[in-house]
Amino acid sequence: MSLMPTIEIDPELNRLALVEAATQYPQFSDQALTVVARPLLRGFAWLVEWKDEAPIGQEAWEFQNAAIRAYKRLAKIAD
Repeated sequence: MSLMPTIEIDPELNRLALVEAATQYPQFSDQALTVVARPLLRGFAWLVEWKDEAPIGQEAWEFQNAAIRAYKRLAKIAD
């Protein structure tokens, strides 16, 4: 079995998605680097890469989810 093909993350859409998520969760704006899509056997694992260790807590998860939703919407990627 092979992994799914990779998704190339558009740098401008990535920037816009992180900015959008930071409007709701500004405490994470300087910690997030990029939205990434890691290929799995089926589909992708979407996540945010952080500058240092990933923050913990519900708001960190909500920031990550907001950034991923924004990126997918901007890139017109359907689930």
